[in-house]
Amino acid sequence: MEHDGFVVRPVGRVESPLTDRAGAPRQGDEDAPEAWVVFAERVGPALADLRPGDRVLLLTWLHRADRDVLAVRPRGDLGRPETGVFSTRAPDRPNPIGLHGAVILAVEGLRVRVSGLEAIDGTPVLDVKPVLGGVDER
Repeated sequence: MEHDGFVVRPVGRVESPLTDRAGAPRQGDEDAPEAWVVFAERVGPALADLRPGDRVLLLTWLHRADRDVLAVRPRGDLGRPETGVFSTRAPDRPNPIGLHGAVILAVEGLRVRVSGLEAIDGTPVLDVKPVLGGVDER
């Protein structure tokens, strides 16, 4: 299963009071602070329909991750058995893509304020996707 690779260009970056992994919550619903996502000018038109109250999924590149990790003890708990990273949300993994649920609080030009984002300051943002409702809402 070889591939020549992929080119992924970040569309923005996180501005957060969280500056190190050790101080960041493990998940967004564990007291993660509000943060800004600052988008590149080239993607400005993609923000046109984002509104406060929208629920979104942010995909990030966990740039401080260890890409050689294949198994972890979930939540760093040494009492738990070692588990393959594909069965966990561990940030250290072969392709450290982060998935974060958030609610948009404000949109100010190329800056979008979101709730409960556990990504650390400077984390590259790869994409934003809406959280879909039921089939009848799409």
